Amino acid sequence: MDNAPERDRIPVVEVVVTETVDVNSAPRLTATLGEALRIRPDQLIIDLEACPSIDAAGIAVLLDAHRKVRRDGGYLTLRAPSDRLRRNLRLARTDHVLHIIPGCP
Repeated sequence: MDNAPERDRIPVVEVVVTETVDVNSAPRLTATLGEALRIRPDQLIIDLEACPSIDAAGIAVLLDAHRKVRRDGGYLTLRAPSDRLRRNLRLARTDHVLHIIPGCP
């Protein structure tokens, strides 16, 4: 058991995705989310408003980040995915697992 004092948590960390998330870009997003998770946010927001599309590799990255943040006591929110992205998330049956909110009006 680790007796080291718990580091202070960060309330909110936001990551803005502005490119297609596919098998080619998934490693970059994984690295970015890994950096965000290392600072232990209570809430990790992934803004998808400018993300044109996402494939299975991208969805896998989101699910992996969700598992990691939950395991650390936080939660992940996807903000402002387009109708197309929402459809892909629904088809992958992840829309019941991932918390999705609309963008700002």
